[in-house]
Amino acid sequence: MTRLLVTGAGGMLGRDLVAVLGARPDLKVTAATRADLDITDPAAVRTAVAGHDLVINTGAWTNVDAAEADEAAATAVNGHAVANLAAACATDGTRLIQISTDYVLAGNADTPYPEDAPIAPVNAYGRSKLVGEQAVARLLPDTGYVVRTAWLYGAHGPNFVATMLRLATQHEHLDVVDDQHGQPTWSYALAERLVALADAALAGHAPPGVYHGTCAGQTTWYGLARAAFTLAGLDPDRIRPTTSDRYPRPAPRPAYSVLGHNRWAAVGLPPLPDWHSALVDAFHSPAPPAPWKVA
Repeated sequence: MTRLLVTGAGGMLGRDLVAVLGARPDLKVTAATRADLDITDPAAVRTAVAGHDLVINTGAWTNVDAAEADEAAATAVNGHAVANLAAACATDGTRLIQISTDYVLAGNADTPYPEDAPIAPVNAYGRSKLVGEQAVARLLPDTGYVVRTAWLYGAHGPNFVATMLRLATQHEHLDVVDDQHGQPTWSYALAERLVALADAALAGHAPPGVYHGTCAGQTTWYGLARAAFTLAGLDPDRIRPTTSDRYPRPAPRPAYSVLGHNRWAAVGLPPLPDWHSALVDAFHSPAPPAPWKVA
């Protein structure tokens, strides 16, 4: 029986991934939360990885603004800990799928970034994730996979969609930035695609390297907020457009986070669905209860 290890299994993507894998009786899945496994501990990582055929690492430092204040701590989790996992996988002959981010790119383009676009992170979080990407490429050139995602929302963690609908109960109008472009991505849809990639990797059908795990199409945070309000039965005109300079943040945000998806063809898989159709599916998903299920 194929054995998979999911690290960061208590997070939003990790929990969805474990749920998708749980429907597969042909797989033996080890779900390791942060409490179960400290990925910054090389010895603990070696013990955890041993005996597994593939590892999917969803564990990460995800607080972008806090990373700006403590880049070393963010890099310890997003970079050096990934090197621990990659080294253990190299020793054990285990494949690794590492989750990364659009923030390793400059974010100043006007057409979707291909998977081989030049890297140029604009903030500490992006730099910390880049260290992890580079570790996978260096230590696992033939069995390492990096899946960049962005604008994730889901049922199991804090995210923009849930925040907007919570704020709708507190404010009549919400001002939302309309000058940052990206691809809202349902974490459950991404989890399904990661499992498909794992299958292809284990079968030897997936070339190693970088893949872009975001939904197709593009919108802005303002567009996403309006779509979420509409699906929740709220008046989308309560959302008002504004600009990023109205909401300065410690970490700069890329203005353009739209990713291309051409490499999925090498695995024989289509890109993820359009962001709006995925959002509709998320709102109509019967279980688990999601934070956007409003009365």
